[in-house]
Amino acid sequence: MEYAYITTIGQDSHAFDLNVKCEDIMLAGVKIPHDHPYLANSDGDVVLHAITNAISGFTCINILGGIADKMCLEDGIKDSREYLKVALDDLKKIEGTSIVHVSLTIECKRPKLMPHMEAMRLSLSTLLNIPTSHIGITATTGEGLTSFGRGEGMQVFALLTLRSPLLDA
Repeated sequence: MEYAYITTIGQDSHAFDLNVKCEDIMLAGVKIPHDHPYLANSDGDVVLHAITNAISGFTCINILGGIADKMCLEDGIKDSREYLKVALDDLKKIEGTSIVHVSLTIECKRPKLMPHMEAMRLSLSTLLNIPTSHIGITATTGEGLTSFGRGEGMQVFALLTLRSPLLDA
């Protein structure tokens, strides 16, 4: 069988609520110590949201802003892993298609992410069913040129490589 390798991108960002204190935030399905929560209806996990958006870019089924809003606002489901599961279920419907690599770039001033990178990669490996060696995560402050680099929130870009069987025309 012949395969196509397709690249798709997803993005998400959330501001921090600088008027509220907290102990941690969710990032890649991992609790990360931080002093301010995301301004978000859900748990605000920008990594999982960016990956969900990248999957939607392939399936053409938007999860965030529609399906996830119903899950969150009407059904009370705030866990971003659940939104990702919906996107992965849509992906499974495309027989023989799988995620083979994930590359993430996270822009924020804080929290410092280096101590949490391996836990994040392990969590994503489990959620996406791919080896940790196929998950790359980089972080930047962007030299403080944006609100994210100044500590006001967090932005994530997710680049996914998918393998999908070539279909006869």
